[in-house]
Amino acid sequence: MLFLLSNKCRMKMVRFFITLIITIAIVIALDVKIGPIPPLGKFLDPASGFWANAESGIALPKNFEIPGLSGKVKILYDDMLVPHIFADHEDDLFVAIGYVHACHRLWQMEFQTHAAAGRLSEIVGELTLDMDRWQRRKGMTFGAKNFIENMDVRSRQLNELYALGVNAYISRLSYKTYPFEYKLLDYRPEKWTSDKSGLLYKFMADMLNSSERDFENTNFKSIYGKELLDLIYPDVENYKDAVVDQPNGWKFDPIVKHNKQKNINGPVSLNLQPKPSPSNGSNNWAIAPTKSATGNALLCNDMHLKLYMPSLWFYNQLNCGDINVFGHSLPGVPFVITGFTDSIAWGMTNAQRDLVDWYKIEFKDETRSSYLLNGEYVPTKKVVEEIKIRSQETFYDTVVYTEFGPVSYDPTYRGESQKAGYARRWIDHDPSDAFKMFYGINRAKGFDDYMEALNYFTSPAQNVVFASSKGDIAHRVQGKYPLNDYEEGKFLKDGTSSSNNWTQYIPNAHNPFWKNPERGFVSSANQHPADSTYPYYVTSTKYETYRNRRINDVLRSDDSVTIDDLKNLHFDNYSLKAEESLPLMLECMKGAALSAPEMNILEKLARWDRFYNKGSDAAVYYEIWYSRLYDGIWDEIRTSLENDIALRYPTDYSTIKLMKEHPELDFFDDKLTDSTETVRDLILRAFKEMIGEVEMLRGRGDISWATYKDTYIGHQLRIGALGDHNILTGGNRGAVVNATGANHGPSQRIIVELDPKGIKAWGHYPGGQSGNPGSKYYDHMVEAWATGHYYELLFLTGPDPSNPRIIFSQTLTSTR
Repeated sequence: MLFLLSNKCRMKMVRFFITLIITIAIVIALDVKIGPIPPLGKFLDPASGFWANAESGIALPKNFEIPGLSGKVKILYDDMLVPHIFADHEDDLFVAIGYVHACHRLWQMEFQTHAAAGRLSEIVGELTLDMDRWQRRKGMTFGAKNFIENMDVRSRQLNELYALGVNAYISRLSYKTYPFEYKLLDYRPEKWTSDKSGLLYKFMADMLNSSERDFENTNFKSIYGKELLDLIYPDVENYKDAVVDQPNGWKFDPIVKHNKQKNINGPVSLNLQPKPSPSNGSNNWAIAPTKSATGNALLCNDMHLKLYMPSLWFYNQLNCGDINVFGHSLPGVPFVITGFTDSIAWGMTNAQRDLVDWYKIEFKDETRSSYLLNGEYVPTKKVVEEIKIRSQETFYDTVVYTEFGPVSYDPTYRGESQKAGYARRWIDHDPSDAFKMFYGINRAKGFDDYMEALNYFTSPAQNVVFASSKGDIAHRVQGKYPLNDYEEGKFLKDGTSSSNNWTQYIPNAHNPFWKNPERGFVSSANQHPADSTYPYYVTSTKYETYRNRRINDVLRSDDSVTIDDLKNLHFDNYSLKAEESLPLMLECMKGAALSAPEMNILEKLARWDRFYNKGSDAAVYYEIWYSRLYDGIWDEIRTSLENDIALRYPTDYSTIKLMKEHPELDFFDDKLTDSTETVRDLILRAFKEMIGEVEMLRGRGDISWATYKDTYIGHQLRIGALGDHNILTGGNRGAVVNATGANHGPSQRIIVELDPKGIKAWGHYPGGQSGNPGSKYYDHMVEAWATGHYYELLFLTGPDPSNPRIIFSQTLTSTR
C-alpha cells in the first residue's frame, strides 16, 4: 500500500502512474481517428505509415501470381511508366490490365465508383450526404445495373476477368502497402466487383450528357415569353462548320414521329443540383494523305474535362492475338477508350445532344404511392436507399420510380410541392453494350471494323473520328437519339401521359457520318452535328461556335500538314470570340472621357493580336472587361438563380450577336437605375470596372495572362498539397482551341501518324501514370502538358525487354 512507503517512494510511484496514464492516453489517441485526422500512430509509423508510400522507382515485384491464368503474361514498363502487356491467351490479357490498373490507380478507381454509387459518406462522413442522395436519386446505380445485366456474354466475361485481376492485387495488400489516400482517410479497399466498372462508365456518361435545361427553358419562357427565348437561346446559333457538312447529301428517307407530346408551363421553383461543367468538350480531327506532308493519314484528339490528380487517363498497350492496341484507358474499365491499333486510330469528342428529359409527376397524395398516368392512378415503385455515414447512423432515403424513371426532386428532396415530383428520363438508364464497342474497336484492322464496332455504341453520344494506315479518314456522330418533333425535349414534359415518353429513336444509319470528304479533313469540337439540311430535329444545351471554326480555318489553309503543325494547332491560343466582340467594344468607347492610363490600356487592346498567350497582358484586360460586361448584361439571370428559379446563362456567341444586332434589348437596361441603359453604357461601365480590378492586380505584381489565369490541377480530395499549382500556360477555357482554364482543359492530347510501315504517336496528359503522390511518376507529364512538349509514345510489336526505353519487366503467372 502507498501509505506504507516512504515519501520518496510514494512520489516515484505517483510519477510512474501519471506517466503510465499519459502514455496510455497518447497510445489511445494515436490509434483513434479524430474528426478528419487519421490515427496518427499508424499514419506516422516510419515502417508502415505514409512514409512507406515514397517510391524512388517502380515498386512492383518482378513476379506475381494470379490464380486462374492460363499462361504467362509479360508486362514491360517503359521510361514513362507505361505498361506494355503481352499475353498468349486473351482472357489473361484482361486479367492483367485489371491487375495493372489496380497497381497504379486503385484508390482512384474505388473513390470514383463510390462517388458514382452515392457512397462517399461511408468514407468522409455527413459532408457528402446530399451528394450521395443526389447520385441515388438520379438513377446512377439503376443505369449501371441495366448496363451490366444486358451486356453480351463476352463483354460480361471480360469485365469479370478484369475484376479478377483487380482483386488479385487487393488480396496481397497490407496497411503498409495501401495507397496513400486509404491511410489518410483511414479505411481499407473493398473487393472489386464487375458492376463497379459499369458505375464508372455511367459516372463518365453523367459528366458528359446530363442536363436540366428543360427546367431552365420552361422557366424562361414563362417569365419572359417565347419570343425572347427564341432570340436569346436559339436551337442553332451557327451552322457554319458543322461536324458533317454536306448540304443535301443525306441519302435516306427520314422516319416520321407517330405521337405528339405535351409540355408543362412554369415557372418551377427548385433548388437544382449543380450541373456538369459547361466547358466539358473536346477537339478531334483527321487529315487525309492528300493534305499530309508525309502522305500518311494523321489523327489528333484532346478531350476537355476538369483537371484532377490522379489523372483521369492511363496509358497502356494491350497485345494478344488479334489485339494490339495502345491508348488512353479509364482505370476501372478494361479497354482502351481512345487510341490506335497497328492499323487504325480513333478519337472522341462529346456530341452535346439533349439526352435527358424531365417529367412533372402528379402524385395522388403525400405518400407518393401512386401517380396519375393515362387518366388513372398507377402504383409507383419505391426503392429504399441505405446510405451509410461514417461514425453516424445510417440515413434511409426513399426514391420513387415511375414509367419515366426515378423521381429526383420531390417533397423530401429540394421539391416545391407535397403532391408533385420531377422524374428524370436519361438515355443511360437504358440497356446498352458500349463495352462490346470498345472490345471491337480495340481489335479493329480497318474502316469496316470501326463501323461495325460503333453500331454497339449508344451513350454517351460522341463524335468519333477515324483514320487508317490505308489512308481513309471518317467521322461519325454516334449515339442513341430520341426522335423528336420540333422543340420536343426543350421543355418540362407532362408526366400524366405515357405517350410523352420516348417511343422512337433516330435509326443508327441516319446518324451524321462521312468518309474521305473532298476537303481532305474531318473535325469536331462539340459543334452542331450536321448542316441545316439534315432532316431531323437536333437540340442541345449549347453547341460550340468558336473552336470548330478556328480549327477548320487552320486546316483549310494548309495543304501540307506536318506533325509540328498539329502540335501548334493543339496549342493554338487565338480567340475568335475576342475577334468578333472586341471591335464593337472598342467602337463604343469612342468619345469616352478617359485618363491617360485608361487610354493606354484601350490602345493596347486595339493592338492586341487576340492570342491568349501566357505572357499577354492585353488578354487579361479583355477577359476582365468582357466578364464584367457579361455579368452586367445578365444580372437578371443571376437574381433568378439566387431565388431558386432555374435559368441558364446565354452563350457568349448569343450575347455578342445580341450586342451587335439588338443594342436596345431590355436586358441591357440596368433596372436598379432611373435611366435606360443600352449596350454602349454597359460597355463603358464594364471598362471602368476592369480598370479598377487591373489596378488591384498591379499592386500584387506584374500582369500576365498565365499568372492571372493561375492554372492548377487539384487532387480529387481537394487537398492542396497533393495537387500541382501555379502552372504557367496559355490558352483559355472554352472558346480557344487550347481550352486550358484555371482547373479545366485538355485532359489529354494525342497525335497519331498512320504510317503503313509502322504507327507513330506523340502525346501527354496533365499528370502521370502513377496515382501515388509519393512517386516521381505522379505528375511527371504536367510540365510537358503545359509547355507543349510531346512524348513519343512507344508502340511495341512484341515483348522485347532489350528495347532501350524499357526500364522494368514483370511476369504474371498462375498460382502453383
